[in-house]
Amino acid sequence: MPDILKNDSSATERPAWKTADPFVYSQIKDVRQKMRDTMTEAEKVVWIHIKSKKLGVKFRRQHIIGPYIVDFAALEHNLIIEIDGGIHKKQIQQDKERTLNLNQKGYKVIRFTNEEVLNNIESVLREIKKHISSNQPPQNEGELGLQNL
Repeated sequence: MPDILKNDSSATERPAWKTADPFVYSQIKDVRQKMRDTMTEAEKVVWIHIKSKKLGVKFRRQHIIGPYIVDFAALEHNLIIEIDGGIHKKQIQQDKERTLNLNQKGYKVIRFTNEEVLNNIESVLREIKKHISSNQPPQNEGELGLQNL
C-alpha cells in the first residue's frame, strides 16, 4: 500500500493511515477514544495477541475508516477484524451493509464472536494469520471467523 493516498473528495494528499474524512473524524474522534478506553473482554484478549506487530503486522485498534470505527485494522493488508458481541445479533443487516461498504473501499472484513475469542483464541489467531498471509479479495458479505473452518 502506498504511503500517500489521494483523498476522494479533494486533490490533497494524506498519509495512508488517515482513512477518515476530516469532517467525520472531528465528529466521532471522542467516541473512538471512549471505545479504546472501554474495550470488551474479547477485544482486550485479541489486542494482547496482535498489538506491537506480534503477528508481523501493525494493527490499529478502534480505527476510523470512512464513517466507521472498526475494532482492528491492518492497513497494509487492507484487513479489518471485528469482534461481535450480543448487540450484533440485533443489527445483522447493518453489519452486512457496513461490511459491503468496507469491501467496496478495498478492505477484507473478518468477524469473530466474543465466544469464539474467549473460548478458542488459538483458532482465532490462526484464522487471522491465514488472512494476513493470503491475498484473497474481499467478499461482499464478509467472512465469519471460525464458522468458515
